[in-house]
Amino acid sequence: MSIADPVTTCLSPAVHYMVCKLGFEIEDSHSVNSFVSENGEVCWRTITEHMHYLESDQSVDYIKSVQLLGPLCESVHLHLQSLTMEQFDVQYSLWFQWTNCTELLLEVFAALESMEATGIALSLMKLTSCLERALGNVFLLIGKDCPFLLRDLLASHELTTVFGQSVMNVLKVFIGSPYGLNLRNILWHGFASPQEIPAKYCSMLLFLTAGLGQLLKRYLLQTETILVHRPYVAFTNLEELDIFPDVNHEALSLTEELAKRSSFVLKAMLPFWVAALTAFRQHRYADCVILLLPQLETGLRLLFTTVNKCPNRLLTAESSSLYTTFDEMLAKQLNDKELNQLPLILGEPTMEFLWDFLNHQEGPRVRDHLSHGEINLNEFSREIANQILAFSITLLCRFLEEEEASAVKVLECMKSISSWPELPIVPEEQIQEITGLERSTEISPCVSMTTEILSQLQHHLPQNCYILDDLVNNLLTEKLLIKFCSTHVCTLYCPRSVLEILVVLRKISTQCHQVSDQVIASIEMRYEQWINKILRSRQRHNYVRMLNSIKFLSPVLRLILMLIILELINIHSVCEKNPCDYQKYLKFLKSVLQYAENLVTYTSPEKNKWDESMELTHKALLKIRTFSTRKLTLMQIATQTNLT
Repeated sequence: MSIADPVTTCLSPAVHYMVCKLGFEIEDSHSVNSFVSENGEVCWRTITEHMHYLESDQSVDYIKSVQLLGPLCESVHLHLQSLTMEQFDVQYSLWFQWTNCTELLLEVFAALESMEATGIALSLMKLTSCLERALGNVFLLIGKDCPFLLRDLLASHELTTVFGQSVMNVLKVFIGSPYGLNLRNILWHGFASPQEIPAKYCSMLLFLTAGLGQLLKRYLLQTETILVHRPYVAFTNLEELDIFPDVNHEALSLTEELAKRSSFVLKAMLPFWVAALTAFRQHRYADCVILLLPQLETGLRLLFTTVNKCPNRLLTAESSSLYTTFDEMLAKQLNDKELNQLPLILGEPTMEFLWDFLNHQEGPRVRDHLSHGEINLNEFSREIANQILAFSITLLCRFLEEEEASAVKVLECMKSISSWPELPIVPEEQIQEITGLERSTEISPCVSMTTEILSQLQHHLPQNCYILDDLVNNLLTEKLLIKFCSTHVCTLYCPRSVLEILVVLRKISTQCHQVSDQVIASIEMRYEQWINKILRSRQRHNYVRMLNSIKFLSPVLRLILMLIILELINIHSVCEKNPCDYQKYLKFLKSVLQYAENLVTYTSPEKNKWDESMELTHKALLKIRTFSTRKLTLMQIATQTNLT
């Protein structure tokens, strides 16, 4: 399902100008001594002097202030870039202790050193949540009920009492007002792409956090008070949230390709998805979820604005209107009392998951707790991350075109087959010593026929795709399959014949994948049994036959996957020809499916018929070779012969 036309930015023109351009209009530089004192403290006077106020009511002039602060932010950024990690640690770590997140803030500095856009955007999200939590602790030095919203917290009398009004006005320019840069909201709500966040603003906010620590220390000394850090929120009853299975390595590998192809993901936001997958692999589960949640909101907002026919709501709202956020998207009715179409499209299970994880008062409310800094990131639950990631994968799959979904299934199968050479097998010497048998080294007719067929298919490959010297192992690599899959074929309003072929192709790839799964399971089990010396003589001989067979099964299954990819690329051509050709072609595909289904039976743990598998495969290849030698594309193959 395709849900929208290409979108290049989710920032409205005014917000894009404010964030990406306004702070770069004045070219100026400031010496380090102007904003860092001799004893290493932040010179707040220099910073506050760059603020501008409206003459009418002395309220903050956000446009002029961003414009004036821009060059100062650049100078601060260059200053931090000139420091080593050791120098930065010595100079600023002491002033970060009030946040209870010193380690996190050092990681922010490391991200700034790398100058990788996605890492800086992630760091800014973590920095703003950490800062909000810390400012809430300061609020509680004087007040009782800490405001839930950051903008209310920054406008509070309590924080003004501790830090001063001019300092609070500076913070509002960066994170506390929809009239300013509003960095916290445009990132946490999924409006800004990595390339749209200037690194200098992250540097400046890190610098200001140290400056706030210096001001707070003076206040605590003057008032003889102690700052208390509120305990973190802990997720409980995680077993009740266990909905999806564990996301394994194979699924992670496929998800990046899914993200590239799913219309749920905006191209500009793809780096966030890739970074989230990397974080999960590296066991940085909090980072994974911090990256994913705004992108779920972006994708759902894209769908929401499409189905409710309000495309203008996709972009960041101006200061005079409200953002389209999760709360509105999950509501039963729109603001105008019209029925929200999103729940009807997503369905009840999807809506329940979103409600349970994000909004329900008794649920984990993951986004709220993370964005407000209430979670210990180092102890973030893998279970929660797995559920959010698995849910995200289901949405990626849901918004694929039909032929793209089939292509992803082929990629999944291909990855499984590609793992065969890495499976543990008993060394040749042991096999020969115990059984007296040797693994076959001769070239199987199956391999030679596969090579021959692939060679004949060369002129049917997409442009710039060439068969390499090693036909069996190199042609059907993951990279080449992905290149095939990049050919887009729209199936919206397509003929029934196309859908019928897609169904058969998908069934073939599913059966091939099951064969691969069974092969993997059998090899691992028999290897363990061999090592533990619990295989009987007949089982040991069967193990050798299995090893000989899978060496030849692998290229044949790869060939079938290659054929499926070619069908997907050319799927409309056969259906546009006369009905007779189509019916013959469909019959041929069904016979391939029958072969794959029989192979599933023969390779199952219950049957273990490896010699029979090779006979079946050889017979199938003979038929395919007969068709290919007629110099017809497989889309035009017509046969009455059953492969089985």
